[in-house]
Amino acid sequence: MNPVTEDEPRDFFFEAYDRENIAYGMQPSLELAAYLRQVVAPTSDEVQSTEDGCGHALDLGAGAGRDTLALAAAGFNVTSVDVSERGLDRIRERAVKAELSDRVQTLVCDVRELDIAAGRYSAIIGTTVLDHIPAADAPRVWQNMCDGLTSHGVLYVQVHTTEDPGSDQAPGKDSNQPVSETADAVINYFRPNQLIEWAVAPSSGLRVLRYEERLEWDTTHGAPHQHGKAVLLAVRQGFHPDWFGQPSAFPRPNVPQNHE
Repeated sequence: MNPVTEDEPRDFFFEAYDRENIAYGMQPSLELAAYLRQVVAPTSDEVQSTEDGCGHALDLGAGAGRDTLALAAAGFNVTSVDVSERGLDRIRERAVKAELSDRVQTLVCDVRELDIAAGRYSAIIGTTVLDHIPAADAPRVWQNMCDGLTSHGVLYVQVHTTEDPGSDQAPGKDSNQPVSETADAVINYFRPNQLIEWAVAPSSGLRVLRYEERLEWDTTHGAPHQHGKAVLLAVRQGFHPDWFGQPSAFPRPNVPQNHE
């Protein structure tokens, strides 16, 4: 059990990340994994010699590190940010086992208090982060994420939507499907099209590669349960990487698999 004092807030996800089979598993987000297979990350030499932050990634709400490790394996230097100290412990453990610890740094921080340097990051990940903070704070954090991208940066975001059975709004609240064991941590369910509206607003500076609203079954923690999700993959406006879709629709023939 996570020890808590009167002066220390409870680590809500401690038990989920303390398990032998860590919550949310080891597999990275599918859309992010597809992007990393297709778009070549900077080499170590390029990372060391580039002053504008090329090759740096920021994983917000990193949890136990499934996306962090995928980014590190693809060649990025990753800063993993979460309010769960236990989750970050598990990231460091996993990074050592994968021989990626030299590319991973961890930071205990609320994303609302994080200073995201403008134009620094080649990749920013926010997997179920904007829905874990109050709705009044989410637009500011979103804009900070967008502004933090380099001219060749990629942004990957997932949020729970009002379709989720844990939502206090229709249609999710009327669903009879099972609810996640950690649903209480979601306090800001996104309405239909809300995330894509943010993404295409001129202030975002983004070009959308993929957007989807869907129902999905989650078997990675607790009893099987259903989610309603909005999923966004976007790049900085003016950046045109070799992206062939997820899954690849019309890939170039006879190329290595990591380029799909």
